[in-house]
Amino acid sequence: MVRLKDASKVKSRTRKVGVAVTAAASVAGMAFAATPATAAVAAAAADISIEYGASYYKGTASWSNRSVGIDASFKASNCRRVYARAFAGSTSLDFKSSSTWCNRSGPADFTLAANVVGGSDNIWVYMTDENQNYLKGQTCYRAGYCIDGLH
Repeated sequence: MVRLKDASKVKSRTRKVGVAVTAAASVAGMAFAATPATAAVAAAAADISIEYGASYYKGTASWSNRSVGIDASFKASNCRRVYARAFAGSTSLDFKSSSTWCNRSGPADFTLAANVVGGSDNIWVYMTDENQNYLKGQTCYRAGYCIDGLH
């Protein structure tokens, strides 16, 4: 029979390895548990891109429980105006617009209120000329995508 010189050191090393393996498994479990939550947050944003001639409105719409934030850049060639409207289904919740911009560019951000249970599930974002004639727009959904036109 083979005897170990110091059995207490072997037991101590085994405990340390066991603790390290348990800690690593715990950290890995937390990383996997966090993945679905991160994916859910990412799905609550949609990329907006409206282009009409040399004019554009491009950015991101981000949904939260009771509001929709739009962070975007606006370039007006000639005179243009941008509008945003939040909906829950087909019920209009909030409506905002920029002023009329003529031959300028810069940030044009909106925060739309959505004070209903579940918040907004879709928005309209669209551009008009100086006479408020519709030029082009998109409907964006909380699911994370936009389609051309107002639906």
